[in-house]
Amino acid sequence: MNGEVNRAGLSSLRRTELEALYSVGEILSRSLEFRQTVREVLRVLDEQAGMSRSMVTVLDPATGDLVVNATSMGDDVAHGGVRYQSGEGLLGLILEERRTVALTTAGDDARFLNRLDLYERRLPFIAAPINVGGELQGVLAVQPNTPDDGLLDERTRFVEMVANLIGQNVRLSLDIEAEKKDLAEERDNLRRTVRHQYGFDNIIGHSAAMRRVFDQVRMVSKWNTTVLLRGETGTGKELIANAIHYHSPRSRGACVRLNCASLPENLLESELFGHEKGAFTGAVTARCGRFEAADGGTIFLDEIGEISPAFQAKLLRVLQEGELERVGGTRTVKVDVRVIAATHRDLEAAVDAGGFREDLYYRLNVMPIVLPPLRERLEDVPDLARFLIERVGEAQGRRLSLSESAIRRLTQYAWPGNVRELENCLERASVMSESGVIDAELIILDRQREGGIAASPAAFVLPRPVPVSLTAGDGDSPLDERARVIAALEQAGWVQARAARLLGMTPRQIAYRIQTLNIEVKQI
Repeated sequence: MNGEVNRAGLSSLRRTELEALYSVGEILSRSLEFRQTVREVLRVLDEQAGMSRSMVTVLDPATGDLVVNATSMGDDVAHGGVRYQSGEGLLGLILEERRTVALTTAGDDARFLNRLDLYERRLPFIAAPINVGGELQGVLAVQPNTPDDGLLDERTRFVEMVANLIGQNVRLSLDIEAEKKDLAEERDNLRRTVRHQYGFDNIIGHSAAMRRVFDQVRMVSKWNTTVLLRGETGTGKELIANAIHYHSPRSRGACVRLNCASLPENLLESELFGHEKGAFTGAVTARCGRFEAADGGTIFLDEIGEISPAFQAKLLRVLQEGELERVGGTRTVKVDVRVIAATHRDLEAAVDAGGFREDLYYRLNVMPIVLPPLRERLEDVPDLARFLIERVGEAQGRRLSLSESAIRRLTQYAWPGNVRELENCLERASVMSESGVIDAELIILDRQREGGIAASPAAFVLPRPVPVSLTAGDGDSPLDERARVIAALEQAGWVQARAARLLGMTPRQIAYRIQTLNIEVKQI
């Protein structure tokens, strides 16, 4: 009769344990958050397996002790500092011998410590090691709710299976944690590399004009202010935009770039704002735009002066409200993006001519930074040339060098194409050099422009000829632009509107010249 009762009890216990194991496996497969999943496992042991007193300890790699991680009491604060050393109590025995301990009555063993007052001395006690890859990483210690009924061995096997399942979860957690650590280290290394690559020390320029630019960049990088980079083509506006982003609080976010002149208006809108599925032919899926991709970071809009008036209104909404709608969509998307724009055009003249919205101009021109052309910082040419020729040499897989005569020839030219023209000139010279040493005769320059400074692009030239009264006499060289503006201001009694008429300019244009040419306005 007792045998039949025992078999019936064993069959019932196994059904219960099977259901509990299924629940434990389901919990451990849902999440790799160790502490949270262990709490849920202990809850299953309480509710389904009749083991309401349970505890998990984990190995402290620094000390080799077992530290209480979770209990069925659910009070983490109470057991936060409890630990067991090797050989100390029943858990210390497992730490020392790496084997399961099963007692029919917990209090019968002198090593039973019960530091948390969690277990009953008269009930059975089972503690199984949690192993990961053959190494002990913790202990699962439980207690059945009823006295021993002869099925302690069966319950011990069940506890060992639960401990093995927990061990597999720990192994996955450790693997993922190690992977995350490696990824974090790689990310931090990449950030350091990028920050160094776009650092101020790696932007060539020791002239006074470039030092002013660096000072402005350092100041504006700290804030979310919209920046407008102005200057001729080839002066390094994208390089400065990168420096601003990677030295700003937004450096952890993306820096997204787009040349507004490279796309027609219909594609530009889709590229910047994204589109919904079916918005136009070929839109087979929804797609986020550059603004959404830059959320939390920076967007660099090069050649901003080339966009049409119709598109300017749509861009203005994003700058003012921080929200947009995808092409073909009705849902408003909020974005948090810092805008850095760049142009070589005279936006003031474009505003006066009606080709550029005045409200967009003021929205963009919050912090203007003017990059000087290369002809205004010829003292930087030697360092720039050496840097560029080293880069060309790396691309060609050989060592290139510049002779002193080549450096002198480079510094005697006006460089109307700026740094881009200088780089092309050096690459052309390197192709012609068999030895790797570039002499003056290999430096091929534009003969028509070599005699002096070439005319600037339209963005930085006075729109109409300067009156004769503000030019030098016959046979003398004309005054440079800064001197002409100062002369006009002095002749006009430092009234800007009157000086603008003398120069054939608008008031907005002369105000811009005063700012960019660093002219101190006198109060009369």
